[in-house]
Amino acid sequence: MRGTVTAVSSNGEYAFSKPNRPAITLLAGLGVEGDVHAGVTVKHRSRVAQDPTRPNLRQVHLIHEELFDDLAAAGHTVASGELGENITTRGIDLLGLPAGTLLRIGRGAVIEVTGLRNPCLQIDAFQNGLLKQVVGRDEETGEVVRKAGIMGVVRTGGEVRPGDPVEVELPDEPHRPLQKV
Repeated sequence: MRGTVTAVSSNGEYAFSKPNRPAITLLAGLGVEGDVHAGVTVKHRSRVAQDPTRPNLRQVHLIHEELFDDLAAAGHTVASGELGENITTRGIDLLGLPAGTLLRIGRGAVIEVTGLRNPCLQIDAFQNGLLKQVVGRDEETGEVVRKAGIMGVVRTGGEVRPGDPVEVELPDEPHRPLQKV
């Protein structure tokens, strides 16, 4: 499975959206250089309030650009970086990947997928009604379905730019489905 990076974003301050950049640098074990969420331990405010010593499984946030197409069909205009992601991709079913998947990006950066982003009410503050579009329930099972991207940790650092290829390396079976992190 292969895809492409369509945008990269980072922000050194706490804000919902992240400005697009010409490139970002991934740092092994930390995340995106200069991004407020980079670090060995949790950096998201809600996680810090719960336990600031927990490992940071949310170093990098990735969203599939196809989500923006779906949101547009529902009347929401969203661009890369506006939902706080660091890397926007096209051509990969990010939500369908199992935990432990390795994403090889560009000339050598590697991200290990840790889980699903758990969207919060800030999404509705960004655009009213958007939370309902990115979190729902499966009609058959009643289980919560999260569509706002995936989270990962940086295993191998490197520069990532729009246009870079993304190669998917699945973990050994049995595969573990993504859970919220």
